[in-house]
Amino acid sequence: MTLTKMELTPKLLILGFILPSLQSKESLHGWYHSLLPDTTKRVIFSYQNIVDGFAVKLTTEEAKALEKKEEVLSTRPEKIFSLHTTHTPSFLGLRQNQELWQNSNLGKGIIIGVLDTGIYPLHPSFSDEGMPSPPAKWKGRCEFTGEATCNNKLIGARNLVKSAIKEPPFENFFHGTHTAAKVAGRFVEDASVFGNAKGVAAVMATNAHIAMYKVCASGTWECYESSILAAMDIAIEDGVDVLSLSLSLDSSVSFFEDPIAIGAFAATQKVVFVSCSAANSGPEYSTPSATWIFTMGASTIVVTVFSVLMIQRWMFLFKVYRYNIRKIIERGEDFI
Repeated sequence: MTLTKMELTPKLLILGFILPSLQSKESLHGWYHSLLPDTTKRVIFSYQNIVDGFAVKLTTEEAKALEKKEEVLSTRPEKIFSLHTTHTPSFLGLRQNQELWQNSNLGKGIIIGVLDTGIYPLHPSFSDEGMPSPPAKWKGRCEFTGEATCNNKLIGARNLVKSAIKEPPFENFFHGTHTAAKVAGRFVEDASVFGNAKGVAAVMATNAHIAMYKVCASGTWECYESSILAAMDIAIEDGVDVLSLSLSLDSSVSFFEDPIAIGAFAATQKVVFVSCSAANSGPEYSTPSATWIFTMGASTIVVTVFSVLMIQRWMFLFKVYRYNIRKIIERGEDFI
């Protein structure tokens, strides 16, 4: 039978029975392969810390046949997640070197794993000036090489996108760079947007270490369930203290079908704190999918930027507010 692209859509297989003698990674991976119809490279990821199962490419018929095996608890098609997207510190009343921040260590010694689109390691938010070495428990690795590499701030970077798994976890979309910098970047003085809204770019845990796990494909920016589960599984093994995700499904699903809820439940049992964003939609009320996930809500952007464009005797005033552009045209005099 010729396998089409549609027929080879990865299925996440969650196994409910694993022999105690198969707990090593090597023997577990071999046992997974023994359940498959042939020795062709089908397994995309195998999991050990968050679920007992693996992601594999199968035809519909092969998946149905595998479901009949007594070792298999369930099979389901892979889900695709979408991305979520600054005045949080000031909104919370936090001031640099004052009060709560002054009395805290700003995340010193904490390792935060971020699951996103990758990262731009040369961004000033990831400077390691004054940063200590990572904690001794850290077992992760950095897939950057050359000038753009990891340091004592950005201590790890992995690419878990299955179609580009050998490529460094760079990005040119800057969603992952943005979310990682918000969580644990450094204070950046004189930050601005093309010279506007100048100030200090403040973050929440500036002394924490960052590990980036790229789970979203460049170009399409689709975030695959198998990659997300693999990243959570590896991050726990690497020794992170916190997992931060700004991703979600476009529709609600039950706990048993929500991979983030499943992975987060396993992570909390291993004393890893899991934080997720509450999406970009609204303003309707909604309930987070799992009570064991800390959910961070979003609010209206409070920055308003005015730009004035002079063309002959006309003045155009553009007001940018909440991504809506209002154009006000006023008759005026020439300004020289």
